[in-house]
Amino acid sequence: MARTEEARLEEVAADSWYLQPANKATIEYSAKAFKRFIRGGRVLEMGPAEGVMTKHLVGMAESLTVVEGTATFCALIKQQHPTIDVHHSLFEDFKPISHFDSIVLGHVLEHVEDPVRILSLARDWLAPDGRIIGGVPNARSLHRQAAVIMGLLPFEEALNETDHHHGHRRVYNPETFRRDFLLAGLEIEFFGGYWLKPVSNSQIERDWSPHMLDAFMRLGERYPDIAGEIFIVARKSSGAT
Repeated sequence: MARTEEARLEEVAADSWYLQPANKATIEYSAKAFKRFIRGGRVLEMGPAEGVMTKHLVGMAESLTVVEGTATFCALIKQQHPTIDVHHSLFEDFKPISHFDSIVLGHVLEHVEDPVRILSLARDWLAPDGRIIGGVPNARSLHRQAAVIMGLLPFEEALNETDHHHGHRRVYNPETFRRDFLLAGLEIEFFGGYWLKPVSNSQIERDWSPHMLDAFMRLGERYPDIAGEIFIVARKSSGAT
């Protein structure tokens, strides 16, 4: 019998790597970048995992709602933040009772079966002037380009062992990332990146100081097309229904 999506997500959650030093630093830095575009009000976080981003959003939002597909991570979020509104649900089944001023999707769209559908749902959950802020790993990152040259990957968008472990279904490049937002009836206000990443996480964790890691996070903002992580800020397109 094929695994359900819930079972697949629980399997990924059982051996999550998001709290490993380099991964956690990535999420912490993305919170700094996303903060520039969050204006308080009602905020929805989709797919919080262990809640590294959530702890930052608590301080930015007047009210915070999270929707998460695994019972494991929902229980952890409730334990960490008993006052926020936690929903154990697949995104496709989530039925919010209000609209949101900001919707955050950090490392979500590479996991889901139909990212355009998820973005379309999120679009419909936005308040009139609301924004979606989504971030994903970048296939054009320097370390992936180097992997192709060295013969470790057949092409930049190919899934590697780490992608499979995280449950990724795709690796976006800047063009395919923009495409899915546009197909979902969203208007892109800002495209950015962070973390100029020349080598693997294991090499970074072994050899880099926190100061060096922060410097390369910042350098990625100067060169978003080849940064390790890319993000988009978008709102409803004027022609979207």
